[in-house]
Amino acid sequence: MNTTNMTTKINRATTSRIDQVDENDIKFASVYSDHMLVSDYDDGAWQDAEIVPFDNLSMHPATTFIHYGQAIFEGIKAYKTADGKVRVFRPQDNFRRFNLSAKRMAMAEVPEHIFMNGLHDLISSDKDWVPSTEGSSLYIRPFMFAADEFIGIKPPTKFKFMIITTPAGAYYNKPIRIYVQDKYCRAFPGGVGFAKAAGNYGAAMQPTVEVQDQGFDQNLWLDGIEKKYIQEIGTMNVFFVVGDKVITPSLEDGTILNGFTRASVIQLLKDRNIEIEERKISIDEIVEASKSGELKEAFGAGTAAVIAPIAEMHYQGTDMVLPAQEEWQISPSIKQELADIRYGKAEDKHNWMFDIN
Repeated sequence: MNTTNMTTKINRATTSRIDQVDENDIKFASVYSDHMLVSDYDDGAWQDAEIVPFDNLSMHPATTFIHYGQAIFEGIKAYKTADGKVRVFRPQDNFRRFNLSAKRMAMAEVPEHIFMNGLHDLISSDKDWVPSTEGSSLYIRPFMFAADEFIGIKPPTKFKFMIITTPAGAYYNKPIRIYVQDKYCRAFPGGVGFAKAAGNYGAAMQPTVEVQDQGFDQNLWLDGIEKKYIQEIGTMNVFFVVGDKVITPSLEDGTILNGFTRASVIQLLKDRNIEIEERKISIDEIVEASKSGELKEAFGAGTAAVIAPIAEMHYQGTDMVLPAQEEWQISPSIKQELADIRYGKAEDKHNWMFDIN
């Protein structure tokens, strides 16, 4: 997409808060960039997007999404290369997934020029907010919510689309401990597990609190019917290295988010001729692989954490302790290759990076 021929109306902030950011100690979402993008849908049409100074929102108490949860979002990251260029990782894929979520939630789909050109112009306006230290990035949050001022239950006719950004450092600073969740469920076939709907994350809060109180970092979700098949880990896709192959749950039943870090990991594994299987994975299979010593690595993959190594998993009284990180061969190398592509140190063979002019 050629964004150079399109511009978004910009109302620039008179002062900047960038001096509140310490690049040597970036705390995720502690300070937001100077500007945000806003576009409204009303009377059957999207209004022109505008970049405005970051500020609070004012809304009617009957605004639809507050009562019925019609809200979706995406997570994207921008990176700065050694020569000062700013690049965004796979935003076109996020755009397409955003509209899949919108369709599932009976929301208006956002036009490509509003999403992609707006994102480009917003990051260009706040390019100084993209950290230059490796391991850091600018986290980009596009989101949309139903904005009718009406508490009756009906498909809404008004929506607000926005993008905000915030500097981000490392999400996890050590390997994580996982609780295999067999009480609560994340998603069912026919539901919204494949969508980045706000309610998916709200429903995960209480289970997360309970396992964190027990000393774990996240849940490993099992399917909601048999409580047997693995879905996701916390807010990430999950991979297991068993023997000389890598396995990850398939997306076919619509309960798992199609993550683009996941897709990138799969592509890089294929580039290296490492066997990768996308299929149903039962928790019993992983328990047996752990007992036999065939479970070599386990890790989450997502936008925020990129790749998060798993130190151990707990399931029905059984502790599955992974080998020491020093013995891992696949995921650390994949993580480094992803970083090299993002920071411009390796060739972008698959055209994942979107340059900000």
